[in-house]
Order: sequence, then C-alpha cells, then structure tokens
Amino acid sequence: MSFDFDAAVTTPFRMRPGLRKLGADAMHLTALPPGSRHQREKLAVLSSFPGLALLVRDGFDEGAALHKLCATAAAEHPEVWAWDGDEGHALQLGVAVCQGRITSFKVGSFGLGDEVSRCLLTLDARWRLAALLSLTFAEDFAIINAGDGTVPWLAVTLPSFWAPEEKIGRHFTEVHAPVADNAMLIKAADALMHLVTGPERWERFVWTITPHSRLHAHPAHVDPMRWRDSDEHTLPARAWWRSERQTFIAVTGAAQAVFTIAVEVQPLAGILLDAQRARTLFDAVSTMSTAVLEYRGLHTVREPLLRWLSRCGQG
Repeated sequence: MSFDFDAAVTTPFRMRPGLRKLGADAMHLTALPPGSRHQREKLAVLSSFPGLALLVRDGFDEGAALHKLCATAAAEHPEVWAWDGDEGHALQLGVAVCQGRITSFKVGSFGLGDEVSRCLLTLDARWRLAALLSLTFAEDFAIINAGDGTVPWLAVTLPSFWAPEEKIGRHFTEVHAPVADNAMLIKAADALMHLVTGPERWERFVWTITPHSRLHAHPAHVDPMRWRDSDEHTLPARAWWRSERQTFIAVTGAAQAVFTIAVEVQPLAGILLDAQRARTLFDAVSTMSTAVLEYRGLHTVREPLLRWLSRCGQG
C-alpha cells in the first residue's frame, strides 16, 4: 500500500495535515488480486449493508469525479481496468458496467465466479460503477467539493472507526470536529480543500494501534470494549497496526477531488521486529495527549503498550 512509516510516525505526536507531494511515478490506486482479503471484505460489505458504505447528498452529481477516477484507474492499471468514457471493465473480474448496466464476460477468478456480478445486481444502478471500482482496487473513495467545503459523496467500505453516514454532505470542519487536538486541521480547512483540488498531486499517511483485526471497522461492527483485560502479556497477540495511505485526484475544472483511502491491517508484533521502529512508536505514543489517546481508544492500554514498545526497542 506504499505506507511510509518514517514519514507517518513522527515525534512529538501531533494531529496535523501531513501532506506531501506525490512522486512523479507514484500511483493513486492499488490493484487487488482476485480473491484478496480486501476484495472479500469489500464484497461482504457491499452485499450485506451497502447503505453504510455508498452515500450521496441529495442533488449532487458525481459524474465528473467518477469519470476522472475511472480514467485514472485505466491509465495506472490498464491490465486490470479499461475505460472508454462510458463503460468501466474490470478485466480480471470479467465484469463491466456501462450506465448502470452489468455485463459479465467470463467466470470470475475466485469463489463461485459470479459473486461480483450478483453483488452489483443488488445495488441501485447509480452505484454499480463505483462499486466495481471498489472491488477492483484496494482504495475506498470520497469526493471533496472545494466550492462549498463539503464531502457530498462517499464509497467507503472499510472505514477506520468512523461512520460514513454521519459525514455525508457535511463541511470539512464538521467532518473533523470529533478528531482530538484538531485545531491545526480546522484552521487549515479552507486552504487544504483548495490545495488538494488544485493541479498538484498529494498524499498523506495516518496510523493507529488497535485490537480490531478486520479491515472493515465501522463503529456499528466494532466491539466498544475491544481492549478489555489487556496487559503487556496479552498485547502481542491482540494488537494490530492499522495504517492508511490517502491521496487526492483533482477533477479538472470542477473544484473537486477524489479522496482515496487505502487501509492495511497487520500484527503490530511484526512491525516491532524492527527495534528502531519500536523506539519511534514508543516516542510517538508517549507524547500523545490524553485527548488523542481517548480518541484512538488507547487510554486504557497506554502503560502496558509503552512497556512492550520499550522492551522491543531494546533489540
């Protein structure tokens, strides 16, 4: 997922925009192998509760942004996605969508072979192209509208402990209002919206430590007492490293950008095999404010987590 640990994990820990320019050869999107973990979890969400993932503000037209996303996908990954301006074709999945109509070209590459087309058939025609993109790539997607500062469209199957249905149509400052120590983000809101919808290409990284092992982390499907009975002896088996790489695909002439979110979850113990990374994480966690620790659900395990990180940092 191209997560940059050294760029993302800094000390002292501060909640900040953390934007950096994308390299000339860097891609926005990550193609999924058929049957991958991301694809299976996304398929489960879109099949079972699409209303929690696919959302649009009344009256908003996502056409220009969705076409830009399709064109970017075809340019970056022509081996898995084709786009002719009307039809999006997921080549490895053998499914295409054109103006809401579904065409199956071959039996799919995992499961019974028709899971993707059956899932798409259950969705409103408006959402089928976006859903096919979601199943083809690791990223989730949102549209940022700099004109009014809102997020009017979301296709987010793998949220990180936030509810997409609570964010749709809201202003950037409202979206980030629950974030702890958010003063820097709120102050920079207008400038950030115009920056990411402009001609430059940007990315940012976020991370947390969690006992939740699934990629899908909608609050309705996460144990609110997820750290119960955890100490420094049980943490190595319970703690997971959750990271996100986020990018912005500007929509020319529309004052919009497609916001991409690529989530990865892996055992924290694997990250801590590197003693220097363990020391860096210790410094970051030890400098988190009480508000940030509570927001990230780490306040109850701060001390045992720091003891474990310290031990791992000694090599």
